[in-house]
Amino acid sequence: MPDVLIARAETSTPLILMSEAGFGDLSDEALKGLAKGQDFKGQNGRILFETGPTGQVSRVIAGVGKTPTDPMHARWLASRLPGGDYELADVPDGLDTDLFAHGWAEGAYLFDRYKARPERGRARLVVGDGPGIQAARAVAAASLLVREMVDTPAQDMGPLQIETIAHEIAQAHGARLTVTTGEALLEENYPAIHAVGRAASPERAPRLIEIGWNLDQDALPLVALVGKGVVFDSGGLDIKGAAGMRHMKKDMGGAAHVLALARLIMQAELKVRLVVLVAAVENAISGNAFRPGDILRTRKGLTIEVGNTDAEGRVVLSDALARASEYSPDLTVDFATLTGAARIALGPDLPPYYTDDEDLADAIRVAATACHDPVWRMPLWAGYREAVSADIADVRNDAAEWSLAGSVTAALFLQRFAPDTGAWVHLDVFAWNNRARPGWPMGGAAQGLRTMFRVVADRFGR
Repeated sequence: MPDVLIARAETSTPLILMSEAGFGDLSDEALKGLAKGQDFKGQNGRILFETGPTGQVSRVIAGVGKTPTDPMHARWLASRLPGGDYELADVPDGLDTDLFAHGWAEGAYLFDRYKARPERGRARLVVGDGPGIQAARAVAAASLLVREMVDTPAQDMGPLQIETIAHEIAQAHGARLTVTTGEALLEENYPAIHAVGRAASPERAPRLIEIGWNLDQDALPLVALVGKGVVFDSGGLDIKGAAGMRHMKKDMGGAAHVLALARLIMQAELKVRLVVLVAAVENAISGNAFRPGDILRTRKGLTIEVGNTDAEGRVVLSDALARASEYSPDLTVDFATLTGAARIALGPDLPPYYTDDEDLADAIRVAATACHDPVWRMPLWAGYREAVSADIADVRNDAAEWSLAGSVTAALFLQRFAPDTGAWVHLDVFAWNNRARPGWPMGGAAQGLRTMFRVVADRFGR
């Protein structure tokens, strides 16, 4: 990604964020006259260019509506301003400049791996080089890693490619990487991961990717990150329709989130031990695909009755969560693009999270507000536990129809396998922006990433 956050520039164009209220108080008559000619009144999304005597742009005034302190205004600004260097001329009271810088980097993102685009200079923001900005750069880079992984088609983002990214992250931070692949999954007791991924072609064999960092520091608390890495979800034998399959390259969004979060934790040198577990599989169709009605064994010893092969994400997570429990973690975080029901409940922009730990729930709520990274708590409603019980197995992967609450019952399924030490939270993310607008192109999206990094940092210290 081009560096759009720069420490300094020889010359830069002043950038003014102007609210509707601020425009009403404006005393600069020349600027008011210019604004009148362009019907500019500080409306959100409007840009006013003030030129000097020779015609060059001397100032840019960006309308921010009624919310001048929302740092995500930077996203649409970075995507719409012409190439050049810009610097905030004054900072509105209450604006978090580090988050503004993060938003700028997000807005400048362009996925151009497969399509040549006309050369266009990038709008760069002058931010200085303080520690806050360095942290903002790291968080922005993590978000962009998620987006690039999700945007990449399944042909080029298979289990092996996810393993390669995990290897690069581990190597950069002196972490240990182990990978269990193909038939070795059965030998090492990951039968559920194997069952879901065994129908894929040999070069896309299923695997459990594990990163360990600081594990020799016994006095430190242990954080486990678990990610669903279904690189493409055909639905299996319960095959999806064409519309439902169209964006299933994004079904590895959970894996992308935990790898990005792990990199952030290691870059920041947080005082934790870290275990990262990614179940990377393709839910393909062939003669040896797992079937509706099959009874699958799991690492934990519980059996799963398969009611629907399109509910495969929770199946592979069962083995990964069971592996996490063997470390007795103080905090377990799992990310998964798990259910369409979550989108029906809360839409694409507001991922639900599930936990029965009240302190953790409050910490997530506070962090989400502070980070402008919204998530919403949903209930682990005990009354629906019966919906994931099975007659001839311990659990079923398709909840009973009477329960209706598909995202809740999926979380209750995962809870059966989650560690019983410390706190656990499950985030059911969409990992996708399906409404293109300036600064938010259609495609991969990082959701809950900044929030959970803030939670881990605040909970265990830096």
